[in-house]
Amino acid sequence: MTKGRLEAFSDGVLAVIITIMVLELKVPEGNNWESLKPLIPKFLAYIFSFIYIGIYWNNHHHLFQAVKKVNGSILWANLHLLFWLSLMPVATEWIGETHFAKNPVTVYGIGLIMAGIAYTILENLIIKNEGENSKIKEAIHSKFKEYMSIIFYISGIVTSFFYPYIAIGFYYASALLWLVPDKRIERSLKED
Repeated sequence: MTKGRLEAFSDGVLAVIITIMVLELKVPEGNNWESLKPLIPKFLAYIFSFIYIGIYWNNHHHLFQAVKKVNGSILWANLHLLFWLSLMPVATEWIGETHFAKNPVTVYGIGLIMAGIAYTILENLIIKNEGENSKIKEAIHSKFKEYMSIIFYISGIVTSFFYPYIAIGFYYASALLWLVPDKRIERSLKED
């Protein structure tokens, strides 16, 4: 099967996720600067989640540049990833509404780790489908960023029960790892 429909569908779902998140930001009640103050936690949560969705979109795009064909397992793995990402608007609204309370921060971290695991499963299935000698296998031989992210997510989830703001720091640290787009695949494709 070709990959075009999977990419188009994924792009559409990610666009809807961002749209839902921005629609949760409401206009302030007043017309002065002070009226913006209650929106700060929600806006910070939105920025954080927007960055995460952007990271996933960017890396998904790079990943599928190296894919020649997809199969049913890859389609389901991609849906698995999109499922976890589609929960991000709910978690974003919850942490923003509660000013980063411990339970919402825990749930947010669980969503992040599940999306990270889903992405890793997707990568592994693509590598299996493309073959051991494929460009994508060569490009993704190191999983340092993936495993460091999971460590940060676990640290954040555990910490969230006691210090939710420190937990958010772990989630930010993971995002910083990925903020610079993953160039492994791009470099591998240029070598052709």
